[in-house]
Amino acid sequence: MTTGDAAGAIGRAAATAAILAAAALAAPPPAAVAAPSPAPSSPAASPDPSPSPAAEACTTWTGPYQRELEAHVGRTADGTQDAGDCEAIRSFQRANGIRPANGYAGLVTYRTMVAVAARTNPNAAGDCPVRPHRVTCVDLERQILWVQRGRTVVFPPVPVRTGRDDEETRPGWHEIYWRSEDHVSTLYDDSPMPYAQFFDEGQALHGRPGNLYAHGGSAGCVNLTVPAARRLWDLLTEGDAVYVWGTKPGTEG
Repeated sequence: MTTGDAAGAIGRAAATAAILAAAALAAPPPAAVAAPSPAPSSPAASPDPSPSPAAEACTTWTGPYQRELEAHVGRTADGTQDAGDCEAIRSFQRANGIRPANGYAGLVTYRTMVAVAARTNPNAAGDCPVRPHRVTCVDLERQILWVQRGRTVVFPPVPVRTGRDDEETRPGWHEIYWRSEDHVSTLYDDSPMPYAQFFDEGQALHGRPGNLYAHGGSAGCVNLTVPAARRLWDLLTEGDAVYVWGTKPGTEG
């Protein structure tokens, strides 16, 4: 190789390295995944005691729910990410088992925030009817579920994913009529539906393995994380009441 060839090769290598570095900087933050929802006796999951450095790197990206998260964690709700916002949001993520805890105000963090904010009194607006027996309350507007007996909450609010537009979860009073612990869908490519509790013509409360919010809304079922669905399974039984109301954001209702 001549001196000119060597210089050219070095120049091409430097250019390639610069392109790769720029691409890495432009890559969006990885999608967050909610850890198992806290048990009723614990308001929040314990922080990860040994987070990996890569997962814990604070992001400079402004998330789609920036203002809402800033307000919840006590920051100035200006809708723009800064170092203080990132640290505060990351602390919230760690306290609620969201990974990666990188301070990004994405959908998983926002939906978790809504459930956490509702824990003190999820039925403050009185939308879920109070009855002496157990009622599973499904709030389509806030995308949360809780169970109450009278005015006592016996299963605290957890995030859910309900039906997409044209396949909305049907509102009104329902009753759990069939339960199938290891259910597999016969309609949707053998999709797993663990801890399925059917309440209305094929619509069910059930766990969704993996990312709860992947691929938009459900086909009408009320999806929970698998750990939350397992706890709900242990609480409810056939004949239990389910009440659904509201309109899911982004649907016509």
